[in-house]
Amino acid sequence: MELQGNRRLLVVDDDRKLAGLIRDYLSPLGYEVELRHTGPDGLAEALASPYEAVILDVMMPGMDGFAVLRELRKTSDVPVLMLTALGDEADRIVGLEIGADDYLPKTFSSRELLARLRAVTRRTRPAAAAAAPPRELTAGELRVCEETHSAIMGDVPLDLTTLEFAILTALLKSKGRVKTRERLIEEVSERRFEVFDRSIDVHVSSLRKKLGDEAKTPRFIHTIRGIGYSLHEPAPPAPRQP
Repeated sequence: MELQGNRRLLVVDDDRKLAGLIRDYLSPLGYEVELRHTGPDGLAEALASPYEAVILDVMMPGMDGFAVLRELRKTSDVPVLMLTALGDEADRIVGLEIGADDYLPKTFSSRELLARLRAVTRRTRPAAAAAAPPRELTAGELRVCEETHSAIMGDVPLDLTTLEFAILTALLKSKGRVKTRERLIEEVSERRFEVFDRSIDVHVSSLRKKLGDEAKTPRFIHTIRGIGYSLHEPAPPAPRQP
């Protein structure tokens, strides 16, 4: 099995029974799971100790999951998997917009939880050192390196979430070709595409802003209406008129 050794996870959920079930399921698979049951306690623990991922419930009294995530994202890029009410698209969209890496509707299966965790943590796991120098993916002044998990525009590092980085990398690897929404969401999050799933569009919109792209006149990421996205080399600036 791929899971070996201890991997630290933090579960923040006021539902003590559900949090305990998550720990009981993941612990035999090599995860070391810490539980916190209030927003302030969860935030303090997430900031105080290194974790491979945080599983964060949206609906908590006092300080809810959105408030915790907003504060966490000010200083931490730890992968966050949010637990939302079944079918509540608004919660999912808000969570993604403020920095969640993925979401799970409550009543999830244990196998789906494991698949989502593996997907978000694999994107942030340090790559093994290689003898050859790190290979960069480029488009114009944009440079992305998977080995160092870095994205740079010119000389300026880009502050991307783990899922934004995965989307950008996937598009760069298929530069000039169309990547369907279905293929993109399955490739970067390891879950099946749903017809009304807007999560990939939210992430792409956020990624565009960080690249300085305009949706109507993009330099990098182009929308292929009804199909998906493609990333192109930006056109060179027009020469100045004498």
